[in-house]
Amino acid sequence: MCTTCFGFILLIWFPGLLHAQSAVQPCRAPRLVGGYFVPDEQIYAHETELTYACDEGLKPVAEGWWATSTCQNGKWSPQPQCIDENACIPITIPNSKYTENENGWYAQGATLRTTCDKGYEHKNRDATAKCVNGTWSSVPVCEKSRSTCSEPPKIPHAVIIHREYQEVFFADTAVQYECEDGYTVEGTHINKSIICMSGDWTEAPPCIIETGPGAGGGSAEVGTSDRDTSTGRGTQPGGGVRRPGAGGGSAEVGTGSRDTSTGRGTQPGAGGSSTSSGSGPSFITIDNCGTYPTVPNGVVVQEDRMYLKYKCNSFYTQVGLDTVVCQSDGTWSQPPTCKEAFCVMSPGRYDTGLTLHTSEYIKEGETKNLQCIWRDYTLAVQCSNGKITRTRCCHYSDHQRRVCN
Repeated sequence: MCTTCFGFILLIWFPGLLHAQSAVQPCRAPRLVGGYFVPDEQIYAHETELTYACDEGLKPVAEGWWATSTCQNGKWSPQPQCIDENACIPITIPNSKYTENENGWYAQGATLRTTCDKGYEHKNRDATAKCVNGTWSSVPVCEKSRSTCSEPPKIPHAVIIHREYQEVFFADTAVQYECEDGYTVEGTHINKSIICMSGDWTEAPPCIIETGPGAGGGSAEVGTSDRDTSTGRGTQPGGGVRRPGAGGGSAEVGTGSRDTSTGRGTQPGAGGSSTSSGSGPSFITIDNCGTYPTVPNGVVVQEDRMYLKYKCNSFYTQVGLDTVVCQSDGTWSQPPTCKEAFCVMSPGRYDTGLTLHTSEYIKEGETKNLQCIWRDYTLAVQCSNGKITRTRCCHYSDHQRRVCN
């Protein structure tokens, strides 16, 4: 009597114990037509694993001639089954999906139609698999689309932000990055991001070591006090402050009243040649010109106190000087333009035996091989002066002889 009372008190104190005892259920012996299993019992405890095999002419719904099933809270997982040896079990096709049979297997002659995940396409345009004598024939392959990009290139001293790792990035996807502490991208107006364009990532402005105002060898000094600058030399837009190819060393730029009787100023691209004071435009620091010029399809890749340097995105070519300076009247010099340097083939069926499901971008001067509607046949597409030329669909025979349609 006391023992019973004590047990009742325990259940009141520990209701979780009663729940734990009722949470799992044993399993009855599975009904297996055309097969046998061990151990052969009537009741199996939770998490008991049994092994089964099938009679002649049959096979388990699994790889191999035997399979296992586990009791999970009153049910067998997976359910033991014996099927015709010519039937097929489900297959795994990376980066694709298909409608699965509810019974977990496919009869002889069944056909699977697969769909590739976004960013992937069927190799050789083969989208189906057929069950033949217990195996799948011509299993489709989903490969990365030519218009997508793999993981972004590693940017020294930077990390990609707000993005989980993935193997494929769709066309026009933009990813942002941040520089590590102590490093920065020159120019606060630079967009720290790269974009997937037709299979390639645009170039990322680099992360460089942070420096204080005026730091760095060869940078220009900006004077604001009266002083003798009889030997002062003007600057050109470019490194230190010197453009690539320009002569002379670093320069001083005076902005206050001073004697400039022999001062020498330079113009963009002057290569260090001298002119008398006032004979050409003078330049001031870029913070006097306000908002940076916008160059469609281009980005600022370098920023100095005296100039900005631009670069065009992939698939575009630069027209004009790549550097922009702030002129003495508070206006910017003429920025470069980024001209299209690619051809586009729109989706559709072409008379050459080519069918495109997505737009195909080809860089100027580039040649691409595209898959034709016939297996193993390809054609070459070239972009030249903004126009596309195409060859016929061809392939090489076993004897390396070129065969064309």
